[in-house]
Amino acid sequence: GAAEGPLAGIDFGAKDVFDIAGHKSGCGNPDWLASHAPAEATAPAIARLLDAGADLAGKTQTDELTYSLMGENAHYGTPLNVNAPGRIPGGSSSGSAAAVAGELVDFAVGTDCGGSVRLPASFCGLYGFCPSHGRITLEGCMPLAPGFDTFGWFARDPAMLARVGEVLLEETPSAMRPKQLLMADDAFAAAGTEVIAALKGALDSVRSFVGAEQSAVIAGDGLEACFATFHTLQGTEIWANHHDWIERTRPSFGPGIRERFEWTSTVGESDVAEAKKGREMFSERVHNMLSDGSVLCLPTAPGIAPERGASGDVLDYFRARAMALLCSAGLAGLPQIS
Repeated sequence: GAAEGPLAGIDFGAKDVFDIAGHKSGCGNPDWLASHAPAEATAPAIARLLDAGADLAGKTQTDELTYSLMGENAHYGTPLNVNAPGRIPGGSSSGSAAAVAGELVDFAVGTDCGGSVRLPASFCGLYGFCPSHGRITLEGCMPLAPGFDTFGWFARDPAMLARVGEVLLEETPSAMRPKQLLMADDAFAAAGTEVIAALKGALDSVRSFVGAEQSAVIAGDGLEACFATFHTLQGTEIWANHHDWIERTRPSFGPGIRERFEWTSTVGESDVAEAKKGREMFSERVHNMLSDGSVLCLPTAPGIAPERGASGDVLDYFRARAMALLCSAGLAGLPQIS
């Protein structure tokens, strides 16, 4: 990084999907690594951090082509979650979260499509932030589903999270107190009583800061319907982005990843058309809820990180429940902090 700047003296890790001049991106898959040339230029968002004085310590592990939330990679293993020993770190920005939690770097950047920063932040006991869709450029980054993909970053404390944000967002945000706190009753109900009990202390702190509180329902048709909408739209974008490379290269994908990519090829046009209508209605609903300066509060995950080596059925069940909570920010293109 530059010798001077607002981030001078701190270092970071970058998810192995961002271009770094002279280096290859593996994107979590050996066949991707072998079939792509070194980058000619560094991704603009990474360059912005370097120009601000931060030093890039290294690239961090990711789930294959970022298409997972769990952090287990069949080719490269599972990064360690030092704050929950024996449990997965979450993904797909698994290495970024693990490196920050393990104090290997001061902060790390990743990408978030369906929760790939927010969920590992929750699992690893970190602050994780993804901005509004399109707010920070993803030029020079491998896309998954561009209609949902966002930049994101991790830190161990809110001061570092904000310090990095001032550079990436190119502005110093003014202090603001939300008008009221909207408690997403349907999301808390979906997460369950154990999660509600575990979050009580944090919720009480937020309540005391904001003051005014009101109950809210995010999804008029249910969170599962929101996830189905997200799942369909994300899937068709993923297939459009990667089917040429998959059919040409015939890559080796690990369990779960392989089946998900196969499924993306089956999404029908009529399903996509219906899902687009559903997204538009949902987005309008949530934006109207927040138009007066309110902040929406909901659980990031339906529980703590699952154990390493859990069965595919256990992880699939957890993933579906988590996605029902995580998909709301993506559908509405809104920022979220975990």
